Amino acid sequence: MILIGVGNPFRKDDGAGPAVAALVRAKSVPGVRILVRTGEGADLIECWGPGDDVIIVDAMRSGGEAGTILRIDAKEGAFPVEHFKVSSHSFGVAEAVEVARALERLPRSLVVYGIEAAETGDGEGLSGNVDRAVEDCAGRILGEISRGGSA
Repeated sequence: MILIGVGNPFRKDDGAGPAVAALVRAKSVPGVRILVRTGEGADLIECWGPGDDVIIVDAMRSGGEAGTILRIDAKEGAFPVEHFKVSSHSFGVAEAVEVARALERLPRSLVVYGIEAAETGDGEGLSGNVDRAVEDCAGRILGEISRGGSA
C-alpha cells in the first residue's frame, strides 16, 4: 500500500494532504509506504507500479463546504478534474490519473480522497473545518488499510 499526501503546507489548506500523511505515518502501520509530494503529475505517476494499491489525499475545490471529504475510486471511470485545481501545477493529481489511465499506467487500485479547501493563499496552518477533516480522513484511510486495501 502506498499513501501519497499531496500539497503545499505553506499554502494554508493546500497542506491537507501532507497533514493526513503525517497522521497516518504517526500510527506506524506495517506495509504502508507514505510519500508526500507537491502534486506534480509526472512525479505522481512515477510513485506507483501496476501491482500497487494507492491512496492519494489532496485538497480540492468542488464548491462544497470547507472540510467536506470526497472519496473517489479512480479505477471506476472518469476523474472529476475540475475539483482538483487547488495546486499551482497545471498538470496535477487529476491530470496524472487521466494520463496514467490513457497510458495504461494506473496501479491495481487507486483511491483519491479530496478535502474541500477554504483558504489556499500563502501562509501556514489549516482552517478549522479542514483541520478537523484531516483527522477524519486519516481515520477513514486507516480503516481502509485495516480492511486490507483501498478498493
